[in-house]
Amino acid sequence: MLQKLFDLTGKIAIVTGGAGGIGKALALGLADAGADVVVTSRGLAKLEDVAKEIQTKGRKSKAISCDTTWVKSVEEMVLKVINEFSRIDILVNAAGIAIRKPAETFPVEEWQQVMDVNAGGTFLCCQAVGRQMIKQHGGRIINLSSVRGRYGLAANYAAYCASKGAVDTLTRTLACEWAKHNILVNAIAPTIVETELTRPALADPAFAQSMKARIPLGRWAMPEDCVGPTLFFASSASDLLQGRFYM
Repeated sequence: MLQKLFDLTGKIAIVTGGAGGIGKALALGLADAGADVVVTSRGLAKLEDVAKEIQTKGRKSKAISCDTTWVKSVEEMVLKVINEFSRIDILVNAAGIAIRKPAETFPVEEWQQVMDVNAGGTFLCCQAVGRQMIKQHGGRIINLSSVRGRYGLAANYAAYCASKGAVDTLTRTLACEWAKHNILVNAIAPTIVETELTRPALADPAFAQSMKARIPLGRWAMPEDCVGPTLFFASSASDLLQGRFYM
């Protein structure tokens, strides 16, 4: 009974930002649970390696180049998935960026870039995949947020924090709006996760110590720490949960 709750055999999943970091870990975790997984990002080289690794687990996989900030690119990606797999059961929005600069001198174009990727890209993927899930009368969407969406941080994260706050509100709103279609929308919101994106910041001893001091367990997260909560939201184990967050 317990194994069936988390069994994703026969499910089709899309993971954006699947070339590395958190996205790669989540894609591999979904495959371990039985799902066939499509991985997307703007570049194909690393994506192809992830797709091959998924295939070694006995699951189907496809790497698709997609710019999540561009409507046409997102819609074409979804169409390719439907043409090959016929349906989409799970969407994990893991594509994201962070730019750290003081709020008073933050370049407007870079602020917009962070918002376009983290908030705008999440919405565009939810919208395009959501249309398909409405046709199917069901699906699961898991957005990648952050504790920074709820709690401020004096570390030059004005754009990043604002973008994740938008993801939080979008998650709750879509959860309410699409519940009638049996689409469950939730989010994972971890503390700072050690990835290629965050290692330069964590290399600063003062910053690293300040982050650890804010975390009760005294350590930041690794990508694998995000797998369990994602599988929970993607599986039957969370059939009655909407607009919830793991942090």
